[in-house]
Amino acid sequence: MQPILRQATSTVRAGRRHASSITAIHGRQIIDSRGNPTVEVDVTTTDGLFRASARPRRRRPAARHTRDGTDPRPQVPSGASTGAYEAVELRDGGSLFMGKGCLTAVKNVNEVLGPALLGMDPTDQQKIDEAMFALDGTPNKANVGANAVLGISLAASKAGAGAKGVPLYQHYADLAGNTVTPMTLPVPCFNVINGGEHAGNKLAFQEFFVIPTGASSFSESMAIGCEVFHNLKSVIKKKFGGDATLIGDEGGFAPPCDVESGLAMLMEAIENAGHLGKCTVGLDVASSEFKVDGENAYDLDFKTSGPDKDASLKLSGDELLAMYAKISADYPIVTIEDPFDQDDWDNWTKITAALGDKVQIVGDDLTVTNPAKIAEAIEKKSCNCLLLKVNQIGSISESIQAVIDSKRAGWGVMTSHRSGETEDDYIADLAVGLCTGEIKTGAPCRGERTAKYNQLLRIEESLDSPKYAGAGFRTPDWMA
Repeated sequence: MQPILRQATSTVRAGRRHASSITAIHGRQIIDSRGNPTVEVDVTTTDGLFRASARPRRRRPAARHTRDGTDPRPQVPSGASTGAYEAVELRDGGSLFMGKGCLTAVKNVNEVLGPALLGMDPTDQQKIDEAMFALDGTPNKANVGANAVLGISLAASKAGAGAKGVPLYQHYADLAGNTVTPMTLPVPCFNVINGGEHAGNKLAFQEFFVIPTGASSFSESMAIGCEVFHNLKSVIKKKFGGDATLIGDEGGFAPPCDVESGLAMLMEAIENAGHLGKCTVGLDVASSEFKVDGENAYDLDFKTSGPDKDASLKLSGDELLAMYAKISADYPIVTIEDPFDQDDWDNWTKITAALGDKVQIVGDDLTVTNPAKIAEAIEKKSCNCLLLKVNQIGSISESIQAVIDSKRAGWGVMTSHRSGETEDDYIADLAVGLCTGEIKTGAPCRGERTAKYNQLLRIEESLDSPKYAGAGFRTPDWMA
């Protein structure tokens, strides 16, 4: 990777030189919001201690989705729906934590990576990350583990901000060369209805978003999102009873609905909350979960087996595209994530050509925050938005490169959480510093989700006249 990050100037706001160096690095295993282990790292510098946690990956439940029917990933999987081209996260195997332990990655933090970084300047993010890449020696961090590399990379970025005496969002902006002021707060994409691998209902699509694009500020968008969320609970309870309002991994509801009725309920909740005209809608389809192996087909009834299975819900690629076109005409859909399988390049290119002007087509499993995959998608015109998940690529510097590449191609960028989360709220600062214009981090429910939203409220309060991305979330100001 060519060096692109700016070495952050080690100064405080008043301009006084503030030299800093890493004096200790310590990793540990902690527990995420889904009850699975993940890696947390403390980086101690001459300025103090800075802590970060590497968010765990979600699990792809079967190898049927790869081209040859095999699973190319050597790691023990974890979570709900992971892309096959992501950096390798090390899991311990065995019986403890059902094989999902991270003690091997923690050992690599403490005995391999950490000692090699002592004495380094925490403001030089690229140098720190590249030192870890060299120690790993693989193209996908399979040796020491992306979860080990990422934990240190994140904590080091916080230490870099501390050395400069600036907020974390400002440090990220400096690293990326984002000099645009005032800074822009992202539009929140609240995942309020869950399906797919995130829920036990029959709904094939994984996430339904309510997006307050018509709000005048981030704080107003939070109020709108919360009001719609509560009204949706009432709508679902009235239709299906109280059991249908139980929440899933990301705080959304999982009612026994299909795609059409789910969208209808969402619009009813928006109307009942008094926010028609201020809210648009989005989808994360996660279609790799229901791609039919060896066929140009997708099974929207993939959770059902036996005589109750609905054969009419097995759609060809063209039929699924027609479905997207219809619901985008019938509802105010502004973004669709992973509409086709990660290897189905032809249908990705078709939907971007057909709907890309009106609807943002977001690559998650397709691009996995990997500059090489992003370049391929740009060349093939297969999507027009990057889903930014730092743990997919495994470092801050590579993530910033992915954002820069995407923005130079005219893409949007949606900063994203994962289904297994921690209390670490750094993605809020990342979304502001990199001016991504949009963020998804679950429903306005569950502490590990609201931690990110609350940090954005704090950032909004601290800024002088911040912008809100609003309806222009796909093209916020960037790199003046």
